[in-house]
Amino acid sequence: MAVYLALLRGINVCGKNIIKMADLKASFESMGFSDVKTYIQSGNVVFASPEKDNAGLTDKIEKTLSKRFNYTSRLIIVPHPEMKKIVAGAPKGFGDAPDEYRYDVIFLKEPLTPAKAMEQVSVREGVDQAYEGKYVLYFSRLISRASQSHLTKIIGLPVYQNMTIRNWNTTTKLLALMEGQNG
Repeated sequence: MAVYLALLRGINVCGKNIIKMADLKASFESMGFSDVKTYIQSGNVVFASPEKDNAGLTDKIEKTLSKRFNYTSRLIIVPHPEMKKIVAGAPKGFGDAPDEYRYDVIFLKEPLTPAKAMEQVSVREGVDQAYEGKYVLYFSRLISRASQSHLTKIIGLPVYQNMTIRNWNTTTKLLALMEGQNG
């Protein structure tokens, strides 16, 4: 059984697409997935499946959730080995100064690549830093100047429809949750 992370986009945001985590968990279980666990309300689901086809998994889950919850489901599937590489591949010092910087990981939905995403992402000098990873973008911004960050500009870009953002703390906790299922 392979362990996966499903990162749902656009649920429980500003009163839209409200989905209770218990209902989300039950939906994943009804699709035949095992060891289903949710983490916080932003749509993070860890599950196990014998399926090895990411595109097939994505399609199956998106169709099922769209029908079940009456919204257009979009999600990104991250296999456990990839998640390990995402956390291990963070830039040197990323996440080390949480009192000074906010750290985010921008997960990308295929066919969007990190190189193509970086072409669209702007940073404000002295405030933001963006790094291209193997599967994701890493983004940090000074807390003291967060209101000047260009991170919010990403949300207005067409390419944002193929992205979802999780903070560094959530990203590392999701990996730990996946590790617990692999043990």
